[in-house]
Amino acid sequence: MSNLKDEIGQSNRIRVCIVAPSLDILGGQSRQAALLLAGLRDEPTLEVDFLPHNPRLPGVLRKLQGIKYVRTVVTTLLYFAIVVIRLPRYDVVHLFSASYYSYLLSVMPVILIAKAYGKPVILHYHSGEAEDHLEHWPRTTVPIMRLTHTIVVPSNYLIGVFARFGLEAHVISNIVDPRFRFKDRAPLHPAFLSSRLLEPLYNVGCALRAFASIQKSYPEATLTIAADGSMRSDLEQLASDLGLRHTRFIGRAPFEVMPDLYDAADIYLNANDIDNTPVSILESFAAGLLVVTTEAGGIPYILEHERTGLMVKCGDHEALAASAIRLLGDPVLAARLALNARESVLSFTRATVCDEWLSLYRKLTAQKVARRALVSEKSYEAVASVGTRKNRG
Repeated sequence: MSNLKDEIGQSNRIRVCIVAPSLDILGGQSRQAALLLAGLRDEPTLEVDFLPHNPRLPGVLRKLQGIKYVRTVVTTLLYFAIVVIRLPRYDVVHLFSASYYSYLLSVMPVILIAKAYGKPVILHYHSGEAEDHLEHWPRTTVPIMRLTHTIVVPSNYLIGVFARFGLEAHVISNIVDPRFRFKDRAPLHPAFLSSRLLEPLYNVGCALRAFASIQKSYPEATLTIAADGSMRSDLEQLASDLGLRHTRFIGRAPFEVMPDLYDAADIYLNANDIDNTPVSILESFAAGLLVVTTEAGGIPYILEHERTGLMVKCGDHEALAASAIRLLGDPVLAARLALNARESVLSFTRATVCDEWLSLYRKLTAQKVARRALVSEKSYEAVASVGTRKNRG
């Protein structure tokens, strides 16, 4: 009987499958997925599993994932097989999404498979390239996205983008890792950090040019670039051509070392041309770093110029440098911005954000879970009735 009671309790739980990149792919999506999983797995009304976009092949077959092009084919085939086998057991599919080929290979097939199984899908879209993606990939975006039950984005910026294509989206904020603890930076030192991928849209070259101007006023200034990407060799050459000193390219930084990197810096330098809601800026706010950034994409929705940070036009490295120099010369301004920024992210806690996801899961699955619980309860009553008759006999 106790086993049956346990089964009834489990029948009341919502079975959620979070489908997202694993931490083998460092980035905003994988970090948010990891934080969300950690927060939701302690919730007794949920049964939460993780299905990575990039599953690892078992044993010796994993060597195939080290071969260019081959790894894409074998990883994609394995991913599709796992999706087909595992999705039927879940009540709701929580699907993280980026743009372009990542969407095409990792997201669109899951939407279609989940639709075939009759599973509700939450499309959790993160990319700052949404507008270009929706406009130039018409056959695989808007019609397929309409098959999902709801679209969730981390910023009001993307709500506007999706609305222009006739798609309704809802905001659930990103989580700021509680390990990023506020540190008072007085006096402010010229210690700079950049952690955006070394790819064209992040325009790290603009940050390097800005740093070159900063070093004219502060020769002792340091810059740590904690990222990797296709442009690394070009950017390292640019740093050499600019004659930059005290500049380190440390490559991709594991998730667990990021708090120490934030702690060692005083100013976060961000020069993106395209963006959505960069978690790195929110993490900087939480850690007490001053933020100097371009106004790309959704950044104006999370950073208020001269209240929580300083913001300049995209591509303007001189303005970026001038803003950083201004901060270093004005400790009153720097202290005010840091305190305002910290206050602005106090609601981005894991508990608050997980509660919002839990409410959405319950809304999407209320009827199904109630029916399942009713069936289990009737089964329990039937077994109990049989037991009572036996005892009487």
